[in-house]
Amino acid sequence: MSTVIAVETSDVRFPTSRHLDGSDAMNPDPDYSAAYLRIRTDAEDGLEGHGFVFTIGRGNDVETAAITALAPYLMGRNVEELLANMGATYKELINDSQLRWLGPEKGVMHMAIGAVVNALWDLKSKRAGLPLWQLLGSMSPEELVELVDFRYLSDALTPEQALEILRAAVPGRAERQATLLAEGYPGYTTTPGWLGYSDEKLTRLAHEAVADGFKQIKLKVGADLADDIRRVRAARAAVGPDIKIAVDANQRWDVDAAIEWMKHLAPFDIAWIEEPTSPDDILGHAAIARGVAPIPVATGEHVQNRVVFKQMLQAKSLEVLQIDAARVAGVNENVAILLLAAKFGVRVCPHAGGVGLCEAVQHLSMFDFVAVSGTKEDRMIEFVDHLHEHFVTPIDVHDGCYWPPLAPGAGNEMHAASIEEYSFPHGAAWREDALAGIPA
Repeated sequence: MSTVIAVETSDVRFPTSRHLDGSDAMNPDPDYSAAYLRIRTDAEDGLEGHGFVFTIGRGNDVETAAITALAPYLMGRNVEELLANMGATYKELINDSQLRWLGPEKGVMHMAIGAVVNALWDLKSKRAGLPLWQLLGSMSPEELVELVDFRYLSDALTPEQALEILRAAVPGRAERQATLLAEGYPGYTTTPGWLGYSDEKLTRLAHEAVADGFKQIKLKVGADLADDIRRVRAARAAVGPDIKIAVDANQRWDVDAAIEWMKHLAPFDIAWIEEPTSPDDILGHAAIARGVAPIPVATGEHVQNRVVFKQMLQAKSLEVLQIDAARVAGVNENVAILLLAAKFGVRVCPHAGGVGLCEAVQHLSMFDFVAVSGTKEDRMIEFVDHLHEHFVTPIDVHDGCYWPPLAPGAGNEMHAASIEEYSFPHGAAWREDALAGIPA
């Protein structure tokens, strides 16, 4: 028997705003950051659980404090009991009535719970000697259903329906795992598309994306229509007619503005319009979906929980569902969302980039292929070539595909040296900024 002996948090920030990496119409100067969590036990194996919440700078301290508020649920607890029934552990965390009041089940506290849940899955996967995608893909349909909180979902997805979906996928699991290892999982890249990049840089990076095997790129839009038309035209000229181009407004528009704006971009053969309006506006997204058809609407990176996803699917607000590894309450809730997507027949193309989001979310898409939807058709994981060197198990992306991680764990663990250097405000990276007069 082992117990949790430490819950350690770090405020890790990378000054990506210096070069406008990650810039878009709503977030012009992001500093990609992680409210980082490390769970240590007294077990002789020395294994630890690592998790994080992705932010873009200020507010990381608030998120770190929220994770710390969950420490009493972990300190001194029997590790084997916590990990043996991750459904019960997840439900215990999301149902603390006093903390739940801050949401409920959304926002800062919910994301902090996600960091804890993901860290426990990281530890559970390491103890099993498997990458998370394989661990989840080896669980029985009954075990997977036990992970999900079906409260508020049963009008759209019942436990029995979820079991039916999962049981139908069982016969082909081994074959699909072999396919995944042989072929990888398709990716698309946002690397050329940041709003702060010059047209020359956009064009150069678009050419490189095609040379690297990507079949889709994505551009940020929404600040200025004339600029967007020019940039999308330049991208289309760079990649040719056979490469898909998606666009992402990052919540910039009202409903009518989104529909009108997209009329001007539609001639460039747009693969989807992402986050055209507020992520909370279910009916607004549905109106946009009708108004811009046949261009699909994609959203999800800021959708707060499984309940909002349920309603968006019911209202036909989206045709591309974008799960995020660090927005909802961790692996368990994302399993629920994947099951909802399968029930409604909607494709899943995760949001990634950021700090560690690529490393984390790949496991969920690969699990979905192996054990839930059973398909990779017209599905892909977002790729951004930022900050992967800071992770113990960085992604392997080449030939336009993610290649399945084989190392045990959930991919969340950062190098200790990176945590130390980029800890805010006293890490070396930030001390250099202060000396140079660059504001944090």
